[in-house]
Amino acid sequence: MKTIAIQGTLGSFHDIAAHTYFEGEEIELICCPTFEEVFHSIRRDNHVIGMLAIENTIAGSLLYNNELLRQSGTQIIGECKLRISHSFVCLPGDTWENITEVHSHPIALMQCRDFLNQHPHIKVVEEEDTALSAETIRNKQMHGHAAICSKAAAELYEMKILQEGIETNKHNFTRFLVVADPWQVEELRHNLPTNKASLVFMLPHAEGSLSQVLSILSFYNINLTKIQSLPIIGREWEYQFYVDVVFTDYLRFKQSLTAIAPLTKQLKTLGEYEEGKSSL
Repeated sequence: MKTIAIQGTLGSFHDIAAHTYFEGEEIELICCPTFEEVFHSIRRDNHVIGMLAIENTIAGSLLYNNELLRQSGTQIIGECKLRISHSFVCLPGDTWENITEVHSHPIALMQCRDFLNQHPHIKVVEEEDTALSAETIRNKQMHGHAAICSKAAAELYEMKILQEGIETNKHNFTRFLVVADPWQVEELRHNLPTNKASLVFMLPHAEGSLSQVLSILSFYNINLTKIQSLPIIGREWEYQFYVDVVFTDYLRFKQSLTAIAPLTKQLKTLGEYEEGKSSL
């Protein structure tokens, strides 16, 4: 059995992502209130695997998680791209007529903005997790309160679904990373093909420094799928760059890293893994 640390509670999208990635395997979840606690769980027991959201097609990147990942010393071993569909749920005895508040995670609320604008009389309340919002309403029997969560969470906590698919954009996907202690990487990857990598590096504050790196990656036929910059705290106008690349030739990928190393500072590979397919 694998032990997976997730941010959120049972029925959350992290829960769904963990079961999707490890489909057919027996897993046990450690439900954590924060992403920091996910990494603390791995440090306490290096057999624990972490699952964390890293970017959403609507909300963008979870910038802080990039930095937590870099500092943690863990390695990315895989990814899961999960279709996110939200439901508007309430206690079984409630109806549209008596709903006065809706609770959910801020990002979920943002993703359902058009739906919420159609119900301006309903007060919006931000919570730390989508599924936890449903669980709290059920446990405290908060009549007149609704939650925005997954259909799975609604069924788990025996909530009534008033409307499904309330997200504004139906092409709403979240990319989750699977991370583990470095010593577990080879065992957990199960000899899966490697065609993607995540890198982080710093660049000197000089004209053309980034374009030189990107030109070299292009020369080696390395396809850049994401680039994200974060300021280096305490060093004005200097940045760390988080980069995702995909490749078809592993040797060429390794050669490209050798080529860009002299141009960068603190080049680090956060993980080499198989590119995830979108799960509907």
